[in-house]
Amino acid sequence: MDTRKYRVESSHPMRGPLLPGSGSADFFMGDRGLAIAVAAKSVTCPLGQEIRVVHVPSGEAVYRKTSAETYDSAE
Repeated sequence: MDTRKYRVESSHPMRGPLLPGSGSADFFMGDRGLAIAVAAKSVTCPLGQEIRVVHVPSGEAVYRKTSAETYDSAE
């Protein structure tokens, strides 16, 4: 059984306190809530680009946001 049902993605590299690493443009996760939390706390490089959570089997974007224009590393 594939546990990577959700992809946190952007057309630009992402960084954030909940990401397993930084600089990648996509991460796979098994839990929808976790994927959305990771996306919500992440930003893109450069700032201000879109971050999406996609349900991999259906291709549906279940969450999307424009990353913050500023990044506070203390978050």
